[in-house]
Amino acid sequence: MTDAELAHGLAEEAGKLLLRLREGHEGGKALGDEGDRVANRLILDRLRIERPDDAILSEEEKDNPARCGFSRAWVIDPLDGTREYSEGRNDWAVHVALAVDGRPVAGAVALPGLGLTLASDRPPALIAEAAPLRMLVSRTRPAPEALAVAERLGATLVPMGSAGAKAMAVLRGEADIYLHTGGQYEWDNCAPAAVAMAAGLHVSRVDGSELVYNCADPWLPDLLICHRHRAAEILAFVADMNA
Repeated sequence: MTDAELAHGLAEEAGKLLLRLREGHEGGKALGDEGDRVANRLILDRLRIERPDDAILSEEEKDNPARCGFSRAWVIDPLDGTREYSEGRNDWAVHVALAVDGRPVAGAVALPGLGLTLASDRPPALIAEAAPLRMLVSRTRPAPEALAVAERLGATLVPMGSAGAKAMAVLRGEADIYLHTGGQYEWDNCAPAAVAMAAGLHVSRVDGSELVYNCADPWLPDLLICHRHRAAEILAFVADMNA
């Protein structure tokens, strides 16, 4: 089994487990906490069997600084969008990714509420941008930079929940730009970055630099995913705002 196939299978399996857990449950914080726990346990138990020599960074595990000495590190968010999951919404995800020497080389983002898993082993064909453009924003905390860029581009806003759901909306043709500056960790964007890159989208930080993973500090606060021909224009707008 390749790394990409493993990521794909784990994300899909964890997503199905989370759907079963949610059936008949009243929801709320208890459901979200349990979802985080059981999905994390499933993914990590399998990784320790299938890839015992690799490091793991998971949102739901105590971080081990020794992982920084490993070339290969799995970066996991077992339930991205816990609030959306516990509210019975569909805009939540499961992230499983592998970073090698800091680069996201394989990954999968399951969207269980939609019955979909998008992964680097079988990336979807890209869909052309819409007119007007569509900019993804947080449904609860839209980033000022994203709102400003949307205004300059004449883009309409598409509110959505988890980071994975937003990133995959670009691949699925539901939106055209995901610009995030509100703060994230490596587990929030490693799998989405791997899948988006495999599909041929532009993926970078908002200053145009590469996303680097398995760092001592997993804080990775900003992200741009869009069609490649659109990237220079958006990056220039952000640079102007920050000048």
